[in-house]
Amino acid sequence: QVQLVESGGGLVQAGGSLRLSCVASGRTFSSYAMGWFRQGPGKEREFVATVTRSGSITDYADSVKGRFTISRDNAENTVYLQMNSLKPDDAAVYYCAASTRTAISTRQYNYIYWGQGTQVTVSS
Repeated sequence: QVQLVESGGGLVQAGGSLRLSCVASGRTFSSYAMGWFRQGPGKEREFVATVTRSGSITDYADSVKGRFTISRDNAENTVYLQMNSLKPDDAAVYYCAASTRTAISTRQYNYIYWGQGTQVTVSS
């Protein structure tokens, strides 16, 4: 069992930056590929970014490529999402999730553990 706790959300002006963190419990964090997903108001939850167990391979949704960066620190059991050049459309609840798959995945059903989410609000 893995528990995930996100933090770092808040209110930011368009064009600004935020860094989200997700801390995992347990000693097997490096066994999981990690992902970030988000759900905006009135929208379905969608994929944002993912990173392999080692951190060597990443993938991003087209809407965030070039602006967001996912990274992880296995020694600290933490995955990060650096978000730059934020837009009002980025406003959402952001969730981190853990997958036991070897390969990274953009599909939510491949992630078995989920955090409670952290709210990101972007003012125009």
